[in-house]
Amino acid sequence: MNTLRILHLTDTHLFGDDARHYDTVDTAAQLTAALAHVAEQTFDLVVVAGDVSEDGTIESYQRARTMMGDWARERGARTVFTMGNHDRREAFREALGGGQPDADEHALPGVDPARPVASVAESNGWRVIVLDSSVPARGYGDIEPEQLTFLRETLATPAENGTVIVMHHAPVDAQTDLLQALALDPADADEFIQIITGSDVRAVLSGHYHHPIVETINGIPVVVAAGVANIARSLDDPAEESAELAFGGAVIEIRDARTRVVPFVERHEPTPEVFRYDRDIVARIIAAAGRPAK
Repeated sequence: MNTLRILHLTDTHLFGDDARHYDTVDTAAQLTAALAHVAEQTFDLVVVAGDVSEDGTIESYQRARTMMGDWARERGARTVFTMGNHDRREAFREALGGGQPDADEHALPGVDPARPVASVAESNGWRVIVLDSSVPARGYGDIEPEQLTFLRETLATPAENGTVIVMHHAPVDAQTDLLQALALDPADADEFIQIITGSDVRAVLSGHYHHPIVETINGIPVVVAAGVANIARSLDDPAEESAELAFGGAVIEIRDARTRVVPFVERHEPTPEVFRYDRDIVARIIAAAGRPAK
C-alpha cells in the first residue's frame, strides 16, 4: 500500500487586504510561518480544513490558493480546502471550486452557487472527500441530508488505498462551553459516524476548535488541527474562552494499517494574548450565536 503524507492546517482566517484578525493578528504572516515550520517535510496533500477566509472575499480565497498552491506544488503536493463557518460559499466556489482545485474533482450535483461545497477526488489510489458543515451566517455546523447521501453513496465502493474526509466541524465534542455551543449538530455527527464505520475511511480531518484534538471513533482517527490564526487555550475554565498568538497544525502519515499524527504548536516570544472572554461574555455569545434549542 502507498503512503499518504498530509500537512493538515485549518482556520487560516485570511483577508483579501491588509486587515488583521481581532485587529491584531496578521493571518497571512501566520500562514507563512506555519508553512516555513514544515518546509523540510514532504507531502502529498496540503489541507486547510475550513475558515480559509475571514472576510469571505474573492481576493482572500485567491490569496489562499496562491500561497498554499505554490508551496504545495514545489513539493509535488496538491491542495484541499473545505468550507468553515467564516467562509462564504459563492466566493469560495469561484476561487477554489469544490475544494480540490488541483484535482479532477467531482462535486456534489447541482448548479445553485449557494448550495453546500462538497466534492470527491481520487489519485494514486487515495480518495479525498470534502464536506461542507457550514451553516450560512451561523457559527455552528450541520451536514445537510444531500451530503450524507453523497457520502454514503461514495463510500459504497472502496478506494484502492482508502479515503480521507475533510470537514470543518468535527464529529467530536469541544473542550469549552462556547465552542460546544458552536459544534456540529449531534444528530448529524451520529449519522456521519454510522456512515463511515466499517468503510475504507482512514482519517477525518477537521478544525474549528483552534486547538489540537485526536479522538478515535470505531477505529477511525478524527484529527482536529490547531489553528493557524491563533491557538485557543483548551484546558482553562471551560466557561471562559481565550486564545494566544501562536500557530499550529499536524503532519499525518497513513501507511499500511497505521495512521501517525504529529501535532505541532509554535508560540511567539513573547506570546501575546489575542483575546480573553470571561464567563459572562461567553454566556452572552452563546445566547446570541449558539445553536437554538430544538
